[in-house]
Amino acid sequence: MRKIKKILLAFCVTAGIAALSACSAPQENAPKELDLGVTSAVSMYSEGILQSVTSVSEDAVDQYIAESEEADSAFSVEAYTTWKNIMADTGSFVKVESTNVTLQDDEYACDMVVQFEERLVDCTIYYTKDISEITSISMSPRYTTGERLVKAGLNTLIGMGTVFIVLIFISLLISCFKFINAWEKKMAAKNAPAEPAPAPAPAAAEAAVPAEEELVDDLELVAVITAAIAASTGTPADGLVVRSIKRAPGSKWKRV
Repeated sequence: MRKIKKILLAFCVTAGIAALSACSAPQENAPKELDLGVTSAVSMYSEGILQSVTSVSEDAVDQYIAESEEADSAFSVEAYTTWKNIMADTGSFVKVESTNVTLQDDEYACDMVVQFEERLVDCTIYYTKDISEITSISMSPRYTTGERLVKAGLNTLIGMGTVFIVLIFISLLISCFKFINAWEKKMAAKNAPAEPAPAPAPAAAEAAVPAEEELVDDLELVAVITAAIAASTGTPADGLVVRSIKRAPGSKWKRV
């Protein structure tokens, strides 16, 4: 973080001097090409910034990112994060093969081809038009055709595998619905209030055995009935003994 600040400070001073020298020339004699002093300063400091960023080890890069976030330095956060993402594929910095400074859309761009231990990397650092601030950085490793095919295949495999895993999970979930439904019914039946037990059937009333009617309180009725029976049968009343009197069914009374 401190290295980048020092490099930027020195760069701003040199770039300012180069810009003043370029502006001192008459307008009609100004070359169409970029000023050599500006392009040299941009190239030099771009290489310095790149070496400073790529010199950070894998163990320390997270700390640099955290310090850059605390310092609210968007460029430093982007630079160290980009380096963290590619360091496993590139290895250590070796040298800058070539640089090219251009003015695009009111900002300077320094394109560099950088040699690392594992492969070449295309790096571009962007500056504001007055060359007072670095806006962004990009680093793109050059992969071989075989490496690109392998990465594309892995990405396809991971994507399709994820889709199939999700579909299988959904199928298993749907198949479990019947068990869930049965479990819910079981729990509902378990928690339901118990139905009251049916009332016991009333015991069958014992057939009332008609007790023999006492004849003590019905002496007059007994005497009348005895006399009637004796008259109808021609039997003397003394020979009849009435032990009980029972009411016969209505139909029989009517026939009599």
